Amino acid sequence: MKMKDWVKGLKEHRLLGDGAFGTYYSGLQGGAAKIPEWDNLRRPDQVEQVHRAYIKAGARFLRANTFAANTRRLECGRREAGQVAAAGYRIARSAAETYRREHAQDTAENSMLLTAADIGPIPMDIHQTAEQVIEEYRYICDAFLSEGADLFLFETFADMKYIEPVILWLKEKSDAAVFVSFCVNGYGYSKYGIPASRLLEDAARMEEIDGIGFNCGIGPGHLWQVMSKLQLPEDKIITAFPNSGYPALSSGRTDFKDTRQYFGQRMNDIAELGVNLLGGCCGTNPSYIEAVGKTVDFRQTAIRQITEAPPVILEKAAVVNPLLQKMQRGEKVTAVELDPPYDANTNRIMEYANSLKTAPVDMITFADSPMGRGRVDSILMGTKVLHETGLPVMPHIACRDKNTIALRAGLLGAYVNGIRNFLVVTGDPVAGGDRGDITGVFDFNSITLMQFLKEMNQEHFREEPICYGGALNQGRKNLDAEIRRMEKKIEAGASYFLTQPIFSIEETERIRKIKKEVDTRILCGIMPLVSYRNACFIRNEVTGIQVPEQVIQAFDPGMSKEQGEETGVRIARQMMEELKDVADGYYFMLPFNRAYLAARCLHWREK
Repeated sequence: MKMKDWVKGLKEHRLLGDGAFGTYYSGLQGGAAKIPEWDNLRRPDQVEQVHRAYIKAGARFLRANTFAANTRRLECGRREAGQVAAAGYRIARSAAETYRREHAQDTAENSMLLTAADIGPIPMDIHQTAEQVIEEYRYICDAFLSEGADLFLFETFADMKYIEPVILWLKEKSDAAVFVSFCVNGYGYSKYGIPASRLLEDAARMEEIDGIGFNCGIGPGHLWQVMSKLQLPEDKIITAFPNSGYPALSSGRTDFKDTRQYFGQRMNDIAELGVNLLGGCCGTNPSYIEAVGKTVDFRQTAIRQITEAPPVILEKAAVVNPLLQKMQRGEKVTAVELDPPYDANTNRIMEYANSLKTAPVDMITFADSPMGRGRVDSILMGTKVLHETGLPVMPHIACRDKNTIALRAGLLGAYVNGIRNFLVVTGDPVAGGDRGDITGVFDFNSITLMQFLKEMNQEHFREEPICYGGALNQGRKNLDAEIRRMEKKIEAGASYFLTQPIFSIEETERIRKIKKEVDTRILCGIMPLVSYRNACFIRNEVTGIQVPEQVIQAFDPGMSKEQGEETGVRIARQMMEELKDVADGYYFMLPFNRAYLAARCLHWREK
């Protein structure tokens, strides 16, 4: 029987899947198998014993031990990753074929036993492009196809971004069945803030996908709560593979409590929602699968429960953001950046912030530990300034230091404290001397974090959405590449851009070119330098800022402080004059937090 016939039959029935491989196998190995996929090549017999144990427990759907079979998780080359994937599928298939031979005469027992090529997410870093990641997924799929795989499971995904083109390619190349399984938290959101309902809708609209469901992340009780609120599509196989529960860290090991009886009972509740394929993820083992087999009636037809829930319409909220409203009226806006302190003394920065209350300033921004050097947190600094001065604030939020959980928590915390504006940046890398001791996280880059914020606006902040902008490096050698990146940021919800400091006519012309090609608002960077030494430092030691020789020559090493500041303000005013017909506003970056320099620049009036 062809796979598509098996799939067609499964839509009207229930089938018992297997349980966790990684946590179970690691336990069998005394915790030594951190990445069990390598044992597809090193200890294939032991890997096959796990599959056989699940079959003995009643599982009729096996996932190959290939979840982490990719170059990033295995830390190997593509050829080795393909070998691990192919070997894993061969082992699972061997276990299934052995069972079929042993039960050749028992047609009832042998009615359905499926083997899935299992594919987990490939972790991304800032150096990879989407095209490279998609190409690796295709390479892994090819390794499985070379072994005759006709059923693919993409599991533990947080969105469809990278796998949708892979699935389309796979269906063009083969007649294989494709299942997709998402990972959500107890509230029903993926790590990118996408709700379970939208994940289900995104997958359901693709004819190429045969089965949809959820796995990992949460226990069976929370998964039931999530799935019971969803409109499950009638034309797809529905899958559910929750964790056994929630782990505890003990002596450096992650352990799960024994909850097999409870697990079986809650899986029966999930089955009654109309779920076709039931199994387990982290923390489960063959005894859990046996408990599900004893609790759930797999002879029953899976009946999909249809609820008459009204559709959720995500209307676009009215713009209430003062900064954005001012730009939309065609008025120039002004943002001033203050650097949070390195220590706990905030007296000076609060003095500077209070001094700006009398200046024509629309927003105070705070960098997020620029140059990879720890300062007071930008959100917390912004919250203090907002509450004590009443001035609107725009913290920068970088992807370098915080994982997805911390970023989401920080955004929610900022929102409940009244912050409605952010500048989203990827973040400067960790300084060379600190690497090894300090690590960059980079769960997101600036574009993917903007996409995350866009989802949070739709799901959490619809009444008063967060307004966010992006950084613009107008001095980038390949300006067309920078423009393409801007367009991606706009698609991800960016409302405006802040440039690097501008010191030359050439750079103002670059801004004009960008404005002609991109429909967006740009706050042009203005930095009033204060001395010859300051100008030389910015030119030579700060990446991304172009200080031309004529600017350096405008300063004299023997100038007084007052003379240096006056020279810097004069140059800044000249740049504002050059930019006045193209800038939607100005973004002041002030050496040594000298807030009064912004006020002096702003005393200038346009002709």
